[in-house]
Parts: sequence; structure tokens; C-alpha cells
Amino acid sequence: MGAYKYERLDKNEAALIILDMQEGLYNLVRDFDSVQYRNAMYAHAEIGKIFNLPVIMSTSAETGPNGPLPDEFLELYPNVSVVKRQGEVNAWDNAEFREAVKATNKSQFIVAGIVTDVCTAFLALSLRDAGYSVWANHEASGTTTIDIRENANDRMRDAGVQIVSYFAVLCELMRDWRNTPGAAEIFPVIDRYLPAYGMVARGHRAAVQAGVIQPGESALP
Repeated sequence: MGAYKYERLDKNEAALIILDMQEGLYNLVRDFDSVQYRNAMYAHAEIGKIFNLPVIMSTSAETGPNGPLPDEFLELYPNVSVVKRQGEVNAWDNAEFREAVKATNKSQFIVAGIVTDVCTAFLALSLRDAGYSVWANHEASGTTTIDIRENANDRMRDAGVQIVSYFAVLCELMRDWRNTPGAAEIFPVIDRYLPAYGMVARGHRAAVQAGVIQPGESALP
């Protein structure tokens, strides 16, 4: 068996795709808690700003029931033109979208969208077929059932798509807390979108600033 080659996300080679995270389509997401998924959507969208990545945003028939992208996404990237597909289910079938991908001049794409088994999977498979590396943000793609999600993730994984978490994407891009972006830029973001670790940091800050060892703590191993 040959040695495994670990391909790492590189902030100098990566671009972010925000795919069909539309206000109407949001209501199809049933495989995650609605609050959890909304948080994941917004966390995904902000990755491009944190690491200064090229961003592609696309919608599908947004004047119909699918609806528009949230205003916050448009405000994050006021200079990014949304690729508004009028009929193509697979974003790769849209010539303007393909040109946007090529225009990034990047080889790695971080993607998430609604729904996982169609919008995310179809594009991820097409990008792989075109020779690109693809990282699918597992938490920020949503669909109708857990079973459908897992089957879609398996399909993408079989094609060489890397199925990863939001925190994995952040850490792959950052690599070292001493980098820029690093601790100074990432901890405020984690506090908003990954509160379990945000509260660890808050607790550490409180302990350093005003912490007092409680009876019995000094005896802990």
C-alpha cells in the first residue's frame, strides 16, 4: 500500500463558494437543528473575509420560492456579483459560474450549500471532474434528512472531495495560531460561531485576569 499524500488547504490557493444558501431553501434543511444550521451558514460565509479569499456566490431561481441570499452575505462582500442562475440545477452548467471559478485562478475550493445531495454534491463532483480540489464544509450544507446527507457525503468522498468541519477549515487555512490571520483574528470569530471553544477562551481570560484557585483545586492531578 502506497504512502498517503496529505493535501492541505492553502489560503493562497483557496477560494470560497457560497452556494444556494437562500432564504427560501433554508426551510428545506431538516438534518440539522435550525439554529445550529443558521449559525453554520453564517460561519461559512465569513471564512472568505477572515482569510481574504476570492468568493463566489450563486443562487438558483431566487425570484421564485428559493428566495434571495441573506442580506448579511451581500454586505460581507459588496464587490462580489452574485451568479444568478435562472434554471441550471448544477452551478457548473452555468457559463458565468464557470468563468467565475476560472477567474479566481485558484486550485482549491471550499464549498457548502443547500441542498447537500443536489446543489453541493453536483457542483463538488463537477469541480473534481474539472481537476480542482474540493473541500465540502459538512456543517454548512443542509438537506432534508440525515440519511440523504450521509449518502451525499459518501458520494462526494468517493470522488475525492474532502468532507470537513468548519473548525477543520479554519485550522487548515490558519495552520499556526501565531500566523496572521491567527489567534487575534480567529478567537473573536470562534466566539461567535464555535461557542464551546469560545467559552474555553473566555474562561481562560477570566482566570488569568481575576482567577482565584478554589479549595481543593491545587490538589488536583
